[in-house]
Amino acid sequence: MSRLIKKPIEIPKGVEIKISEDTVTVKGPKGELKESFLPYVKFEMREDGLWVLPNTDIVRRKSDHRKIAMFCGTYWSLVRNMVVGVTQGYQKELEIIGVGYRAQLQGKKLVMNLGFAHPVEVEPPEGITFEVPAPNAIVVKGINKYLVGQVAANIRRWREPIVYSGKGIRYKGEYVRTKVGKKV
Repeated sequence: MSRLIKKPIEIPKGVEIKISEDTVTVKGPKGELKESFLPYVKFEMREDGLWVLPNTDIVRRKSDHRKIAMFCGTYWSLVRNMVVGVTQGYQKELEIIGVGYRAQLQGKKLVMNLGFAHPVEVEPPEGITFEVPAPNAIVVKGINKYLVGQVAANIRRWREPIVYSGKGIRYKGEYVRTKVGKKV
C-alpha cells in the first residue's frame, strides 16, 4: 500500500481547491491547474488538508485493492505537484557548452545557435516562459511540473552532450562522462 496516502496534502494560504466527481482544480497566486482522474480514488477535504483515499465502492476482489492503492499514491503526488506549482512554480536550468553555441530571446521565442546552418527557434507552449540569464544558460519556468520537464527535455534534444568532447546542451549540474578518442 502506498505510504503517501497516510498523510494529508497540506494546503497553504491563498490556495483554493475545488473537487468535482472526476476533476480537481487548484487555484493559487501563480495560476490555475486542472486535472481529471479515474474513479479509483476519492478526495476528501478536512481541516488538516486534502486526503486522498481509496474508493471502496469499486473494490471487488483482492487484486483490485492493490491496483487502487497504486492509483492513490500516484494521484497524491499529482495533486501535491499541482499545489506546489500554483504557489512556488517549477523551473529547469540548462547549460550550453561549446564554442559558438549560444541562446537568446526574441520576444517570447528562444533562439539558439547550436552549430547548425540555421538558428533553432523554440516557441514556448502556453504556461511556459524562457529566461536567458547568460548566452550559455537557459531557464525554463512554469507552474505545470510535467510541462516544464518536457519542454526542457525537448530543448536538450536539439544538441545532446557528445561523450567525446562534452559539447551540447545539458541540465545544470549534470555530469557527462567523457570518453577517450582514437589515438594515432
